Amino acid sequence: MSSVSTHVLDTGVGQPAAGVPVRLSRITDGRDDVLVGSGTTDADGRITDFEPGLQPGKYQLWFDIATYAEASGQSIFFPEVTVTFTISDERHHHVPLLLSPFAYSTYRGS
Repeated sequence: MSSVSTHVLDTGVGQPAAGVPVRLSRITDGRDDVLVGSGTTDADGRITDFEPGLQPGKYQLWFDIATYAEASGQSIFFPEVTVTFTISDERHHHVPLLLSPFAYSTYRGS
């Protein structure tokens, strides 16, 4: 069974993004997402303890950037970021998010 972690880095200020609320949901064939886990990034910008044992399927990470921007005194163009991905194997899936005031990017890490 698979697991998921994330790491949010604020490239605009050159440091980890601490205090970002994040939700992990499983996307079902119906329109009802199933919340798998939630948390807030730690001082290093990480969440490593999402629910282990994920079955294959489509998942989504939702990042509450507005809360982070307000707490850090920044103006960030995107108030939220969603990253949808597919788990098809039993490996660990690391999904980093790189932020800047007017852009973001993500990739599958390890």
